[in-house]
Amino acid sequence: MPVGVMTLEIRIPYAHSLKEKRAVLRKVRERLRNRFNVAVAELDHQDLWQRATLGVVSISSSRSSLETTLRGALAESEKILGPDLAEHWVEFL
Repeated sequence: MPVGVMTLEIRIPYAHSLKEKRAVLRKVRERLRNRFNVAVAELDHQDLWQRATLGVVSISSSRSSLETTLRGALAESEKILGPDLAEHWVEFL
């Protein structure tokens, strides 16, 4: 049973408070959870206003369906964040 893990490195240069940062991250988390049924959590930089690292995890019976899910989640993240999405990594366990 494969597990897919995607890490998103996000930079939010226009955020001037943790409240503004949380609003951006909330939108991404809710959209990914609702559309792709994945688990999403903030992994690092909780105390910084303009930077965040999100982890997106899914489990499936086949690697191909996992790849499809994570590819869709990445495309949706790029659509929401635009140039604020600095980097991403995908791993399969």
